[in-house]
Amino acid sequence: MGPHYLSRILSARSIAVIGASNQPDAVGSVIFRNLLAMGYEGELFAVNPKYRKVHGRKSYPQIGAIGRNIDLAVIAIPAENLPGVIRECGNAEVQGAIVMSAGFAEAGPEGTRLQDRMREAARETGLRIIGPNCLGVMRPSRKINATFSRNSAVPGRLALVSQSGAICSAILDWAEDQRIGFSLVASLGDAMDVDFGDLLDFLALDPETRSILLYVEGIGDARAFISGLRAAARMKPVIVIKSGRHAEGSRAAMSHTGAMVGADDVFDAALERAGAVRAKTVQQMFSAAAILSSGARARGNRIAIITNAGGPGVMATDRAVELDLGIAELQPQSMSRLDEALPPHWSHGNPVDILGDADPARYRAALEACLADPGVDGVLAMLTPQAMTDSDASAEAVIGGAHGSVHGKPVLACWMGGKQVESGRDRFSKKGLPHFITPEASVEAFAYLTAHQSNQRLLLQVPGPLSDRSPADVEGARMIIETALGEGRHTLGTMESKAVLAAFRIPVTQTVQAHSASEALVAASTLGYPLAMKIASPDITHKSDVGGVRLNITTAESVRKSFQAMMQEAAEARPEARLEGVTLERMYRSHYGRELMVGVMRDPVFGPVISFGSGGTSVEVLQDRAVALPPLNETIIRGLISRTRVARMLKRFRHMPPVDAVALEQVLLRISEMVCELPEVAELDINPLIVDAEGLAAVDARVVVDQPSADADPYAHMAIHPYPSHLVEDWPMPDGQTLTIRPIRPEDAQIEQKFVRSLSDESRYFRFMQAMHELTPEMLVRFTQIDYDREMALIAVVEPDSGLETQVAVARYTVNPDRRSCEFAIVVADDWQGRGIGTHLMHSLMRVAKSRGLNLMEGEIMAGNTHMLALMRRVGFKVRPNPDDEGIVEAVREL
Repeated sequence: MGPHYLSRILSARSIAVIGASNQPDAVGSVIFRNLLAMGYEGELFAVNPKYRKVHGRKSYPQIGAIGRNIDLAVIAIPAENLPGVIRECGNAEVQGAIVMSAGFAEAGPEGTRLQDRMREAARETGLRIIGPNCLGVMRPSRKINATFSRNSAVPGRLALVSQSGAICSAILDWAEDQRIGFSLVASLGDAMDVDFGDLLDFLALDPETRSILLYVEGIGDARAFISGLRAAARMKPVIVIKSGRHAEGSRAAMSHTGAMVGADDVFDAALERAGAVRAKTVQQMFSAAAILSSGARARGNRIAIITNAGGPGVMATDRAVELDLGIAELQPQSMSRLDEALPPHWSHGNPVDILGDADPARYRAALEACLADPGVDGVLAMLTPQAMTDSDASAEAVIGGAHGSVHGKPVLACWMGGKQVESGRDRFSKKGLPHFITPEASVEAFAYLTAHQSNQRLLLQVPGPLSDRSPADVEGARMIIETALGEGRHTLGTMESKAVLAAFRIPVTQTVQAHSASEALVAASTLGYPLAMKIASPDITHKSDVGGVRLNITTAESVRKSFQAMMQEAAEARPEARLEGVTLERMYRSHYGRELMVGVMRDPVFGPVISFGSGGTSVEVLQDRAVALPPLNETIIRGLISRTRVARMLKRFRHMPPVDAVALEQVLLRISEMVCELPEVAELDINPLIVDAEGLAAVDARVVVDQPSADADPYAHMAIHPYPSHLVEDWPMPDGQTLTIRPIRPEDAQIEQKFVRSLSDESRYFRFMQAMHELTPEMLVRFTQIDYDREMALIAVVEPDSGLETQVAVARYTVNPDRRSCEFAIVVADDWQGRGIGTHLMHSLMRVAKSRGLNLMEGEIMAGNTHMLALMRRVGFKVRPNPDDEGIVEAVREL
């Protein structure tokens, strides 16, 4: 892969400002002045037919008149002129454009039509656009300030990407006072073309960027956003602020789940799976960036607090409890060490109050004791200036204790106050120890460390769409849904809903529908007593609200009376509702059962979301639920369950034995399968799902369905692409040996590194076009933690007698920015060449690419790699010289 296509735009060596002006307050004038004031060292051109010169520079009537290669056009002209100007830029082979102008999609239907024309003009010529309606871009290290902001940025290691230009300006103003620098500041505006996903791709590999800050107002392409976020978060910390909530989905929901799960819940779930963390305020965002970019990492969430004053320790403890952090319980040996080092009146617990006369030696001893405690995951050292306090020496003691520790635990400092502690804070800054001004900010920073670690573990999870247990009857469930949709119905009846659940091997209670009192009597005699009776109506979600539930019916006479009363009450309460009789089922008996709810809703941005929590009639009052994006596996499911209050009741509780946790996990796995395989499912409620020590059963269920959109990718409806387990195959080689061909997984890092090391120097040079012995940690992450939506890596592995897999080949492709073509690479171990592996892998890789809607595969091969060139010709590639490098040959094939 060559450099990212945004590299030439964001590090432009030639810039043209279209709409440059001499009028002081004109946007084009401010942009041109900012570039001059920043000291931009590339070629800078003004384009405006009204002027001969702009700020002392020659002005050209149009961009084609410049007669030079232009990397970036910065455009500030009336919106109605943009489509033509974009076409001119494309014809002049400009690499990219930043469009500041407003008046497009945000302005209504006419603006949307204008934006469509501009997009079409860009597509015709391959021009990439940032904006429109944006503040612009700053790249301080390249002395680029292509914005109309009154603020500027100094070089640093933070990247800021924001949809709001106003927020960019405010953050820049705040950062200037805080002496915070940036590697990139980019305002996306309406993000018509270049969006979060594109910039995250670029920043993931940008050597100037250590941490990434995002300000998000809304997501247009969820799959691209998640893909870019996951790619970036694998390489460096990503901190996100999101404003705004959309309630439309909740208002239109037809289920408990749809009404309870808000857009913010889903956004948090998406960030968790992407390995990013969320901040609520700008101050928190920079605190998170400071702690995460320091390299500190926490293995758990138990914090020890060292303080020379009781009040700040209590404040820090309160905030830790609010954030669900653990207050570390110091072990006896730690208490003994502290007793020896501290005065008799120390607090004898956590927070460790070392008293107001604490000297540097006391800080050092307390810190070393806490860091050595196996029950402590991180330490916060706090100081308030008092008469006996030596702020500087105490800071040096904390620095020495932290850097001299062999335990690898994070240490944070909070030196409270102003001028008296300023020098101590400077010492922390110089030595790279994270420090904060308030107890709350310090504890929040540690919480970001623990959240980042937890989310990074989730990032490594790559569940498949289907479990390894007894296969689900996917086609049977789909037939039930298609029948309902064919009849114009979107809400399945209770019996249909339970049939869909049963098709996915979820235990359900037997249900019979009755349209009359006599049919109800027949059903009752078949099922046996006691019975539950419920109203059957596609228009009534909350049955108990209309008197539509009767429990513990024990006689035939009660069946008749209940039927008549229920139909009458429902008709009076909801006269517009279609009443289809009742459903009857035998009462589910469980002495120690807990009522739970499992649900699915379709978020308008991120697609299907799975929820879990307390069940019963009070679910919307209790609001006890957690959500996760599918696909799920056991690790994700256990985290999902643990985030609810009801989780504590699933264990042994007073006289009740623990529930069957395996059965509960299996239900959630099956629901994950359902939403992966059935894009028709829009909403689902299982409420209640009764679970006890012996098992579980879905007592009531409701499924809402809709026609899915047509797409070549069966998982296009999901924000996170599942592990493509359908691509796993056992391939018998011509010599009788069998290889397993499968997509690569994150846990393959070890065998991938071993494979690269085993290659000959020549094979490594041919593959990477440079001399190298092994993959760097960054390359290893990129090669094994892939996004199956936009890249694929098929590895061939053999399992020797030891049972450990050995990788013998890999073929991979990465989708190009045009989303229609891809670039491939392939390498086979030296000892395994000439046995047909390369041919088989290339055919498999091409089939996958074609199935994803790609129509062109291309790659670069060294001219001396004759074996690879022969392979490419055998599998149908056209081979041609590279016009820019005679040592490189291009291989291209239409799919």
